[in-house]
Amino acid sequence: MLSFHQILVRLLFAAGMGALIGVERDIRRRPAGIRTSMFVCLATALFTILSQRLALMWGDTSGTRIASHIVQGIGFLGAGAILKESGSLVGMTTAATIFVEAAIGMACGGGLFGIAGSSTAIVLFGLFVGGWFIERIGLKTRCVQFRFTTSHADNVARELADLLGGLKITVLQFRTSMMGANSVVEFEAEVTRPQELKILDQLNREGVVIELLPQNGPHE
Repeated sequence: MLSFHQILVRLLFAAGMGALIGVERDIRRRPAGIRTSMFVCLATALFTILSQRLALMWGDTSGTRIASHIVQGIGFLGAGAILKESGSLVGMTTAATIFVEAAIGMACGGGLFGIAGSSTAIVLFGLFVGGWFIERIGLKTRCVQFRFTTSHADNVARELADLLGGLKITVLQFRTSMMGANSVVEFEAEVTRPQELKILDQLNREGVVIELLPQNGPHE
């Protein structure tokens, strides 16, 4: 039977592993930050320990009865991180992170510190390095609001329509309005970094004022 000190070490190790993963989520301003990730790992570690401890106390032959339901239960928490926005699902990475945090917590609860630590390192590598690589090669998109202020709105709007069609960018909103003597052309779209630069390069000229307004939200 585990001593109180052994149980405490396992719980603290689980909380630490969860907090490390949560740091990355907070840096990227995503749901399931430090506290949520820490509590997920801590709770699953505690459930795993209790599953074994209570089975011994009550003479239950199945020492994994409680732990076996963690996988089902954590799915509800992960589902809460997935949102449907602008016709697409967002928050999938956060949901997957919560799922793997539960597995890491169970490993800590079982005393498998090496496996828990290695898994945490792999997760952090995927989140930090994988995220950087995806942005580097231009696969990751973000929702951006483009605003062009000019005295020749018709020409800019026509040029933008051709450019967006050529880049195969789906526009979420497209509108024109007046601002004093000038016209304003605005649109929102999910774009990669290369697509964003292409739009800016093409419209960057005298007489056109360009503004970018990133739309913050849990897109990963």
